[in-house]
Amino acid sequence: MKYRTIGTDPARRREVSVLALGAMLFGSLTDEKTSFAILDRYAEAGGNFIDTSDNYAFWTDGSQGGHSEEVLGRWRRSRGIGDEIVIATKLGARPLAPGTGYVDNPEGLSAKVIREAAEASRDRLGVARLDLLYAHIDDHTVPQRETVEGFGALVAEGTVGLLGVSNQAMWRVERARALAAAAGLPAYEVLQYQHSHLRPRSDVPSDLFPDGSLGHAGPELLGYLRAEPALTLVAYSPLLAGAYVRDDKPLPPDYDHPGTPTRLAALRAVARETGATVNQVVLAWQIGGELPVVPLAGASSVAQLEENLAAVDLELTTDQRGRLDAAH
Repeated sequence: MKYRTIGTDPARRREVSVLALGAMLFGSLTDEKTSFAILDRYAEAGGNFIDTSDNYAFWTDGSQGGHSEEVLGRWRRSRGIGDEIVIATKLGARPLAPGTGYVDNPEGLSAKVIREAAEASRDRLGVARLDLLYAHIDDHTVPQRETVEGFGALVAEGTVGLLGVSNQAMWRVERARALAAAAGLPAYEVLQYQHSHLRPRSDVPSDLFPDGSLGHAGPELLGYLRAEPALTLVAYSPLLAGAYVRDDKPLPPDYDHPGTPTRLAALRAVARETGATVNQVVLAWQIGGELPVVPLAGASSVAQLEENLAAVDLELTTDQRGRLDAAH
């Protein structure tokens, strides 16, 4: 395994594996026995960066979520896991009632919610401190200053280590970071956005993003990373839920545009040259790239995890990287 540092404060920064494990479906669509087997193998391989959320996976049974955190808590206790494993979780998008969702009824990012939701996550995970806590989605009903101060209070109390943000416009991220800096408070240092080798259209509206997606790592975010090298991008859904390699998993509609075939062809060519799978090439491209990117890949079986782990040691040549980067 290889590692990189997230965070800047010596008291709170962490060394994490360059491949993060997504636990979104653990305890719901992925049963506990399989979840434990995946977690055990990941830890055995040196992986130490696991991602979850307080709302995973509410959509599988119409609940409010919590399944994933609960399974991770039971795994930690049964294996005697301490702070050698970095667990990142999120708040803000947990439905306030069963049968609702994060678009129509989210918990939000008020100071009260931040405190109460973080405490509930700590209880489910069985930890005294959350290593990394994200604002999962934006909340325009609460002043950003209140959100920034709410997160900062938990860091000051020692119940949260690093702070992160997901699915927000870059101007909102920068404004929150500026508010934190002006107040002498810790700021978001980890950005979790959807990012893969294929590039989606960003103008497709959705219920959460009526003006087009704010959840993808587009040019503004990537440019922001170049300007702020201390920040880290955690790239969720790097393998597009299996769409690169599975005929039964078509690409999402927002990837249906003229640039996709060219980038797919470049990926497949490099996969043939290296003897690796397309999935492994995507992960290796992110892990070894110029920008600080940690791919966050889920797995529903140990076999899937093994494929992902092998990408850590896949070294792409300068020529291969150049062709992957230039394809459009």
